[in-house]
Amino acid sequence: MYSLIRHGRRLVELQKWCHLRVSAQKASPLSNSFSSATVSRSSPRVGRKGNNFTVSYLVDSLSLTRKLAESISRKVSFEDKANPDSVLSLLRSHGFIDSQISSIVTDYPQLLIADAEKSLGPKLQFLQSRGASSSELTEIVSTVPKILGRKRDTSISRYYDFVKVIIEADKSSKYEKLCHSLPEGSKQENKIRNLLVLRELGVPQRFLFSFLISCDVPVFGKEKFEESLKKVVGMGFDPTSAKFLEALRVVQRLSDKTIEEKVNAYERLGFDVGNVWAVFKRWPNFLTHSEKKILSTIETFQGLGFSRDEFSMLVKRFPQGIGLSAETVKKKTEFLVKKMNWPIKALVSNPAILGYSMEKRTVPRGNVIKALISKGLIGSELPSISHVFICTNEVFLNRYVKKHEDKQLVTELMAIYRAS
Repeated sequence: MYSLIRHGRRLVELQKWCHLRVSAQKASPLSNSFSSATVSRSSPRVGRKGNNFTVSYLVDSLSLTRKLAESISRKVSFEDKANPDSVLSLLRSHGFIDSQISSIVTDYPQLLIADAEKSLGPKLQFLQSRGASSSELTEIVSTVPKILGRKRDTSISRYYDFVKVIIEADKSSKYEKLCHSLPEGSKQENKIRNLLVLRELGVPQRFLFSFLISCDVPVFGKEKFEESLKKVVGMGFDPTSAKFLEALRVVQRLSDKTIEEKVNAYERLGFDVGNVWAVFKRWPNFLTHSEKKILSTIETFQGLGFSRDEFSMLVKRFPQGIGLSAETVKKKTEFLVKKMNWPIKALVSNPAILGYSMEKRTVPRGNVIKALISKGLIGSELPSISHVFICTNEVFLNRYVKKHEDKQLVTELMAIYRAS
């Protein structure tokens, strides 16, 4: 394992992940198939009012940029400041400075709607009762704010101690000693050992801690973990990227036989092996869907008028499309193609649009465009679908609403946009 770690470190320095195949190709048929293929190819919903209030609150209270505030508002939203104010007040009373609070809210925005008195306060008090100094507490919680999302004191305590160990080891470079000092056996011990190995390999703290806190992370013993790690490193995934851990999650869960069956299913849909692995590199969850789901998805798209080749192209460009529900695909396609009259080929060229929110982006923007066409203000032809949807709210409004000199028209268009 430590030879693998040294190998990984060397590759981090060289930034030549695509050449890391030698040891992994010997590990399993999965690695060999990937390598040959590569060579051959050189928060609960709230209204718009709540969303806008959230953005303004984050900008005014924490001095976040509007772009970052908008991103956070897609994860959590509220319509008054009472609860978030109480959370911020609690954090400040425990010694957190504004930069730490901004970091906490950015990483774990759901904290703003937590109960400060009944949930967060007791957890912070519990950690302090264990002897945590103010500086230690603020550093560790700022690094991994999701610790405060754990429900039991024993769980909070365990993860807090581990994060503390990681931070201290990171400062003193004592990972090897830490790895050898941990006994084998329990699920928790395996998790800690595996995470320490990942840290040694070069996985950044911010990814490592998310991996630790996640309830969706499988925990395996040393042998299975090392086997999976060799495969992922051998596939050329960069340990400093988030996709490295995504790929590791997938590979740990699936046997070589299962992966081969999924690859074969995609081949029957017109993908060659090289296509499958290229898409997997971009979105590792591509291989988590069952053959039944894959076939069901193509039937949905074909029922809406997509050809098999168009479906294949769409998935290569937007592999997340495989995971969309039939209802979602139908609703969005019918709105964009049947109601708005954009051609299917426009969606094939810009498939990420299928991943956007109907309520927050697709329908509001589509209705504004329809209103402009009905008034003869943008000609009889639809504008490029990418110009309408693949841009920020601010850019869209400046491009199609606020640019008009007629103030009454601007007011009318804004009303259409907000009403949607």
